[in-house]
Order: sequence, then C-alpha cells, then structure tokens
Amino acid sequence: MKFVQLAKHLKEEGLRPLYVAEGAEAYFRDHAVLQIRAACNLTQPLLNDVRYEGETLKGDRLREFAAELATLPLFDERRLVRIYEFYPSDRDWETFLGAFSAASATVVVIVNALTKKTADFKKRKEATYVDCAKEGEEMLAKWLYKAAGRKGLTMDGDAVSLMLRYTDYDAARMTLELEKLALLLGADGRVRRETIEAYVAKDVKYRAYELSQAASGGNRIAFFTILHDLREKGFDENDVLSTLLSHFRSLAEIADMGGSDEVIGKSLGLHPYAVKKNRETIMRLGKERARSLYLRLYALSADMKSGLYTKSGALYGAICEIFFGESPQTSKRA
Repeated sequence: MKFVQLAKHLKEEGLRPLYVAEGAEAYFRDHAVLQIRAACNLTQPLLNDVRYEGETLKGDRLREFAAELATLPLFDERRLVRIYEFYPSDRDWETFLGAFSAASATVVVIVNALTKKTADFKKRKEATYVDCAKEGEEMLAKWLYKAAGRKGLTMDGDAVSLMLRYTDYDAARMTLELEKLALLLGADGRVRRETIEAYVAKDVKYRAYELSQAASGGNRIAFFTILHDLREKGFDENDVLSTLLSHFRSLAEIADMGGSDEVIGKSLGLHPYAVKKNRETIMRLGKERARSLYLRLYALSADMKSGLYTKSGALYGAICEIFFGESPQTSKRA
C-alpha cells in the first residue's frame, strides 16, 4: 500500500504483526512509524518501544534477536520493535521468521531508506509493505489537501500546486508550512494562492527554477533580482552557471523529444509541470536558439573548469549570451 493509505488501513483492518516502511521519502517513513506506534496505544514506550540497527543483525545475533521477539510487553498490550536499514538475504529472512509468531503481542516495523536493494520486501507475503517512495504531483496534491483539512484549513487548487513547487515537493517542508498557516489563519482558514505567495518560504531550488525561467524568458530585472537573492543564500558563480546550464540542456533535450509531459518528465527526471513550462519556453525561443544557448553555456562551463576563465568571467559571459546574444569571451575565441 501507499503511505497515504496506511491510516485508513490501520483504522479499518487494525494492526498486523509485520510492516515494512520503505522508500526515499523520510517524512513518510517517519510518520508511518508514528501511525503504527499510535495504533499500538503504548502507555509505557520506554519499556515497549525498542529500536535495532539492521546492520547488527547478522549470524548468531540475528538468531538471538529472533528469539527476543517472543518477549512479552510490560504493562501494555503491545510491544513495538523497529528495525532500521535491514536487508536480509533469503537465508537470514528464514532465520528471522523462524521464531517470529504472527500471534505474538509484538509488532515489528522494518524501516528502510533503500540504501541497499538486496531484499525485495514487496515479494515477502509475511510482511505488510508500506511504500514510502517520493510521490508524483497528483498524489502529493491529494495528500496536501487532506493534511490541510486535518489542521482546519481549506486550500484552493492553485494554492496546492504553488505550495508543491515552493517546497520542492518535500512533504516535511509542506507540513511545517501548514502548521505556520494554521496559526496565521486560525480555525476554518482558507488558503489561497495569494496566501502562499505571502507566507510560504520558497525553496532554494524553486528560486533557482525561477532564475532559469527568467533567463530563458528574457526578463533581466527578475533575473538579477533573483540572482542577488541566491548569492545571499550561498549560491556562488559556479552554482548559478550550473543551474543555467542544466535548464538550457533540458530545453535542448525536450526540443528533440516527443510524447506527453509525463513521459518526457519520467525520462529526464523532471516533474510534468516543469516539462510543460519548458515546452512553452521552447515555443517562444525556438528550437535552434534553445540548442545554441545550451552549447554556448556548455563551452563556457568547460572553459571555466579548465582554468581558461574565472568563475565570474564564465558566469557573466553566460549572461551576455542569454540576454545579448553574444559573449565577449566567445567572440574573442572565434
């Protein structure tokens, strides 16, 4: 099941003896554990909530651990055992299950960030799998809307979309921003696009996205305003040039690709919204201009890395290429 389905599962079906919360989204993993712990209704967590590191559970220690799972809870009906980064071989899995009883009062949660892929828990019938992977925009939008509702807030559709982009689709960031908005707006507050623009902090990645959009859109005032903001947040010339190079590389690649925004986004590791905006930019710039800018910025980046130009020289050469069509540096090399 997906993480967003876990609460419903626990409410309707109750606890199961063995869960695997696995995926790259740390917020989902952590909150899967919190939801399962809440369902255990522990009154003595110091006695009945135990954590183990998976890398220590090998050989004789794994057999000892498996036997320990039969330990009865103290002053509670349940005992929670959390195992972090546990990737057992088939043999170790059988050892683990050998002493594991579905009828015991212990609930086991394996929590993996998928730093290894030696154990495919989706195929383990004994485990209830909770998929904590980073979600796509549609699923995150639904989750955000419901999360806002739990805090007494109603979100407009465009406000949901904007918060996703402002927070770089980070569930933990969105939760913190919702808490802030709940305090600002109070009970039954309504979150509009203007609310997000006024109160939600833009992720640095989003500001970098705005910078690249201003560059390809020819908006010099917005570009230099955002550039100043990014420099104050620690972006150096190399970071800015890399951001611009990545953007124009995406434009050059998308210019030669067919298919839907979703298909192209999956191929290039971009959100479909970003693909849609980039396609609009390509229509405005023209395919040849998009390819040409990518090649010119690539040459400047390569020359900077080789020591031919300083970081400042390469960046300002790139700015000249983007806004004035020719870089003093590249004209000298011609």
